[in-house]
Amino acid sequence: MELYRAFQISAAGMKAQGTRLRVAAENMANAESLPTRAGEDPYRRKILTFKNVMDRETGVDLVKVNKVYDDKSPFGLKYEPSHPAANAQGYVQTPNVEPMIEMMDLREAQRSYEANLNVIQSSRSMLLQTLDIIR
Repeated sequence: MELYRAFQISAAGMKAQGTRLRVAAENMANAESLPTRAGEDPYRRKILTFKNVMDRETGVDLVKVNKVYDDKSPFGLKYEPSHPAANAQGYVQTPNVEPMIEMMDLREAQRSYEANLNVIQSSRSMLLQTLDIIR
């Protein structure tokens, strides 16, 4: 039964980290997106938070994505007077995405995902070895 709990905890962690990977990849994909018209906002970075949820059937704490929300930090400015979204001074607003931060977030989420996968593989191996002993 304890191994079943390990599977549940790790699967919940993998699902949460998968969502984190998707959000970071979306941020990276839109890091260079500019608005198409003057007065339009560029892409706004997305951030997610986690929460612990108690599974009452098994009595284990599972990690879940709490919510995904927009980062309210200010947009950048880029001087590009010929762009259709440029303001009167010739500046275009750029997304509030820092590619280096997103890359670090992607790497961290990937490693967390792999750590959860290793727990599942180890638990599976222990379960199979236990069954071999019983036979």
